[in-house]
Amino acid sequence: MFGPNIFPLARLVATALLASTALAAAQSMEGQGWDATTRNNFYTQDQGTRLIPWSWISALEQANGAPFMADGLARYGYLPNPGSAPAGLPVGFMVARGGVDEPSLGLNCAACHTRQIEHGGKSYRIDGGPSLADLGAFWADLDAAVGRTLNDTAKFTGFTKAVLGAEWTDKKQEMLLLKVQAWYAPFHAISDGGLPKPGKDQPWGKGRLDAVGMILNRVAGLDIGAPEDNYIIKDNIAPANAPVRPPFLWNAPIQNRTQWPGFAENGNEILALSRNLGQVYGVFGVFHPKKDDSHPIGYDYLGDNSANFDGLAALENDIIALKPPKWPWAVDAKLAAVGEKIFNWTTALGGCVECHGIKTLADGNWVTPVTPIAQIRTDAKELQNMGRKVDTGVLSGAFIPFLGEPLNKIDNAVSVLGLSVRGAVLQHYFPDVRMDPNLRRLLLKSHKALDVVIETLDPRLKADVMKKIDAIKGAYPIPGLGAPPPPGYEARVMQGIWAAAPYLHNGSVPTLAELLKPSNKRVESFKVGPAYDPETVGLAVEQPNSSTTLATTGCENPVSGDSHCGHDFGVTLTDEQKKALLEYLKTL
Repeated sequence: MFGPNIFPLARLVATALLASTALAAAQSMEGQGWDATTRNNFYTQDQGTRLIPWSWISALEQANGAPFMADGLARYGYLPNPGSAPAGLPVGFMVARGGVDEPSLGLNCAACHTRQIEHGGKSYRIDGGPSLADLGAFWADLDAAVGRTLNDTAKFTGFTKAVLGAEWTDKKQEMLLLKVQAWYAPFHAISDGGLPKPGKDQPWGKGRLDAVGMILNRVAGLDIGAPEDNYIIKDNIAPANAPVRPPFLWNAPIQNRTQWPGFAENGNEILALSRNLGQVYGVFGVFHPKKDDSHPIGYDYLGDNSANFDGLAALENDIIALKPPKWPWAVDAKLAAVGEKIFNWTTALGGCVECHGIKTLADGNWVTPVTPIAQIRTDAKELQNMGRKVDTGVLSGAFIPFLGEPLNKIDNAVSVLGLSVRGAVLQHYFPDVRMDPNLRRLLLKSHKALDVVIETLDPRLKADVMKKIDAIKGAYPIPGLGAPPPPGYEARVMQGIWAAAPYLHNGSVPTLAELLKPSNKRVESFKVGPAYDPETVGLAVEQPNSSTTLATTGCENPVSGDSHCGHDFGVTLTDEQKKALLEYLKTL
């Protein structure tokens, strides 16, 4: 076993060298609108996630005995960031030092939304593009590494000496054991119940993750249980078996809907904060709501909540300034002009504009149509999983005035998430609004509704509260309130689409050329990695720097989570028309 200070030092030296070498070969894409300062902020801004104490993961080992953080997590496809502090962390990772807790490893949106492609001996960095990292493998390996450490007395002693250094004592080792066990219990519960099982399920692989599934698992399974149960409700954790390709972020702030199923309204700062807060909950944020009658909405959603609201606002401001990347190679202008005409044909003729053209609303936001599943016929696994119900735990009976009915003991998982986000956002905007708990209970007993609580507020404060409540209504579906879109998937604009392979919401089609083939003619498996093919506009057939192969199903199993079925639009175009259309898409 190495001495107490060797792991962090060795890791920092090795990964810093790797990072500086790798970035020297990569160039940022033109036209994306970011300077170096903005880019570094996006790569390193703390958004409030708290994965694991930094001293722990610095001392943790892989199965082969190497430091867990060796290679800066490049083995999972994460990208080097020479501007990280400390040195050697990849893009989207940081050491978070907020609050009174010890420094922790955190992630932000850049980890899943920064892309690098390779062609002709060059690497190109695409900010806001869908990552090709393997979060599932990273997650599973971290779970296994901590499990091995806990289950091996000698290994745990070496681990604690590395963590505590000169302060190590038997007593402090016992105390650290309790802390690691408390951390491991929820992390292992969601890993065991949510991640694909080796040998049974296909792993998410590089470039895909079931983000919504794991967000629902974390909020319902790890956050709202009883404190004496370590907040865990194990039966609320379900297999996250509907992986999707992370969407690109340029234009995201001005879409009027977001999330692949299009269930969340979007387009203002409150909806953006709600969108991003849900991400924090899902990606290792700390959140434990507590019943508290001194709050008008009856719960304290921020008392035990690690979300960094200022950091989330800063990241959203970065994304607002982000533009689609420009195609870095030559384009046949005449052929692209022909392709533009084809793009603007009707869907019946093989065109794209009806679903993917830019349509601007009165408020300046862009329309994001949700194509019904009966029409698009793509894999419906994510839609199917969205309907699951859970035990609402400590949030049973909770609600917010004018934002739906109280949660039932058993209710929709999405409703639990929506309430958890709305409650925290409203409390963030009105942190000092309090009332006498006895008065609140009396009002509820007399009127059976929280609406009357709002009436007790100062008129000007009431107006502001109602304005925020109205603005946040569409952040997540509320049963019986508003008209949700039909079950289907987003049809986003095509700006920068060339940089977003693989395609369809679940990343089951490797190139745009392949997407223009009928479903039954598409490849059944392909390698996933950074090597790029400008001709087919997407992933190259050979991927020297990746070991991930994605096996897909066809229309015989359209709810496998991996089906390449559907989106049979443009498939009747001639080969020349398809070539022209692809040439035009390169220019967007």
